[in-house]
This record gives sequence, structure tokens and C-alpha cells, in this order.
Amino acid sequence: MSWTRSLFVAAGAALIAAAVPVHAQTTINLTAIDGYPPKSLWVKEFIEFYIPEVDKRLARENKYKIRWNQARGGQIVKPNGVLEGLQKGLGDIGIVTTAIYGDKMNILSVAYATPFVTTDPKLVSHTIDAMVEKFPAIRKTFASYNQVYLTNAVVLDSYQVFTKPAVKGLGDLKGLKIAGAGLNLRYLGPLGAVGVSAPLVNYYNQIRTGVVEGCLLWPETVDYFTRHLYAEKSAEALAKDTGLPVAGAHAALRRHLGVVYDICHQAVEFEDISASLASLVSAGIPIFKLQEAAALRVPVVTQALVDALTPFADTVYLTQTLEKRDGRMTRYLNLEDAFAAWKTDPGAREWRTHFHVPVFLDDLGMFKTTRFAIEEALRFHKATPVSRHLEIETYTWDVLPQHLKTGDITDYVVRELEWVRGQLA
Repeated sequence: MSWTRSLFVAAGAALIAAAVPVHAQTTINLTAIDGYPPKSLWVKEFIEFYIPEVDKRLARENKYKIRWNQARGGQIVKPNGVLEGLQKGLGDIGIVTTAIYGDKMNILSVAYATPFVTTDPKLVSHTIDAMVEKFPAIRKTFASYNQVYLTNAVVLDSYQVFTKPAVKGLGDLKGLKIAGAGLNLRYLGPLGAVGVSAPLVNYYNQIRTGVVEGCLLWPETVDYFTRHLYAEKSAEALAKDTGLPVAGAHAALRRHLGVVYDICHQAVEFEDISASLASLVSAGIPIFKLQEAAALRVPVVTQALVDALTPFADTVYLTQTLEKRDGRMTRYLNLEDAFAAWKTDPGAREWRTHFHVPVFLDDLGMFKTTRFAIEEALRFHKATPVSRHLEIETYTWDVLPQHLKTGDITDYVVRELEWVRGQLA
């Protein structure tokens, strides 16, 4: 399920009015507030991108400088309390989460009211910023709470339902109590689930104590590791089960729990390879294995290419396919489903299919591959080593179309190894 959610940067109106031009460089003291800790996805983006970007742009003119005072994790406001905190003057700038302010910020609920329009976060962000410029009522709404709209800060492109009991189909969701935030709960009704409004920080305890049976959350590897696998509760549980001291349990979790980074899977999902690797590195999440694998790619689908893809579909291997069309992503369990969708509604689109093809080939004649993603990952690894274990994962030699079989298995393996070594040279 793909939905979009927007969060907005707002500042106290009095602060904006006080910023008047002067000849000498003026230092402005700003207190940034949020009830959630710095590791929270939107807070982290504010700290690691928004603040440095503002500082960089101000430095160009050398007229203003900001002295940032950051009050996070409930120091000034509780979770979901930024709008009221700014309204009362407890802080100067913060991220207002629209999901929890459906009653006050319903004018900006477009991302919730029309959830299936697009799954492109950039498009949602730019659209809402354009709406603010076009419709004065939006700025007036912020002004009524003593705030000034600055920009759309964060857009999440997907939500998932995580449950304690096994859910094998939509019917299993009926009657389950699912924790979520404000406007997000409206997605649960049609699924038969019961939405329970709760701040993110309460999800764990509510599930553990049976208040709810699941939660509505965005899937994000770094967030999952930092909030759950590496969390204090996890360390305490491991310490209890093993007899390790809690500090030792923390160290063991970080030593033994990490990820296998499959470049093929990332490319099929249209992931930003360098950005995703950088986020794992900065969070201290080990990459135990970096898998070099390339997927089948059709930049512009046509009927002739659909016909030519048939041999790739008629195999024992899974052919999950991701389609990008007009900025919207659609997932198909296999190529046959993608073929059926094309037949019903043909038109320009890109397909990336989970069918491993030789990494030493970028061009398969009528098709392309996602080898560019391997090149990008290896460039990153060469500059910042991310794993001690590199693995080339191509296992479809026996079912490749005949025109791609240009040697025996030994030749193929040697060519793959030589190509990867060449990238690292």
C-alpha cells in the first residue's frame, strides 16, 4: 500500500517579523523544538539537511547567522506538540506533522484525502509548496496559530501495517486494533481494522501490553534498526536471556545484527544507491554482505519488447516487476501480471524486473540492465568501504535466452569476477 504524508516546517510569526535587514552580520538565536528524539526520521532530516542547508545559504550573503538551540525528545514539547509549542512561543521553528492536526490543518490534508494519486515524494512536496503560493488561505491558517509556513519538509512515500498476529490476507485485518496517527487512521476503515490514535513513541508498549495488535508505520531499514533492534528494550531482553550485561548486549546487537545489501533489489525498487548506503553507514548499521547483481530493465516498454520478454517470464524464477509510469510506482508479482496490465492499458512506462542477468553486460540487445546501480555501489564502496564480503549473485545462466549464452559457466563466472575487480581497481 502506498500513501503519502507531509510534514511542514513552520516558524513563530514574531521571529520572522523581527528579522530586518542590517549592515553588519546579525546573529539570530533560534530554538528548534520537537517532542521526538533526533533519530526520528523527520527530525534527523531537519538536523542533517535543513539546518546545514540554511546555514550554507546564509553564508553566501554573510548578512545573517543563526545560532541553533535544539530542544528535542520532550525537552520543551511532548510528542505531537510542535504546533502548540510554536503557538505559545515555546520555540521558534519546528516540523508540524499534519497527520495529527486534521482539525486545525485540514486545508493541507490533500496528501491524505487523495492518497493514490502518486507515490512520488518529490512531486507531492513540490505540489504542496506550489499550493501555498497559489492559495493565500494556507498561509492564513498558519498565521491563525501565530506561525509562518516555510516549506514542506518531509514526504513519506509508503506506509505499511505491522501486526503481532500473522496476517496472510486482507480478511485477517478485520477487527484488529491498529495504532496510528490522526488522519492516517482513515486508511484502516476500508480494511476492516480499528484505528487507535497514538503517538509513535507509544507503539511498542501498546503492542506489548495488548492495547493494540499492530501499528501503521513507514518501512525504513535505518528506523527499524535504531528504534527496535538496537533499542534499549532489545538490549535488556537479550541481556536477560543470555546473562550479558546490558552494555554487552548493546554491543552484541550491533555486532551481529546487520543487513545484506542486494544491489539488484535496490535497483528494481528505484532506490538511490549512494543515499541508501550512506544512511546505513551513518547509522552504524553493518552491511555483512554487499551483493553485486543486475536486474532486467526496459526503459520504455513497447509491444515488441513485451513480446520479446516472454522467454524471461517462462522460467522457474520469480520475476517481480516494478513499473514507473508518470511518476507513479506499481508493483507486479511477476512479469505475466505486468503483461496483463500492459494489454489492458498500453502506454509509455519503465519496467525493472527481478531477473538476475550477467553483471558484465549493460546492454542485452533489446533490453538494458541495472548494472549502473552496481557501478554506483562499488564507487561508494571504493571510497568508503562498507563490507568485507562482496558477492556476485547471478544464478539464471541455465534459463537465459539462447542469444545471451556466449560461453560456458566457467567463462561467465570469470568474466563477472574480472568485471567487478575492474570496478574496484
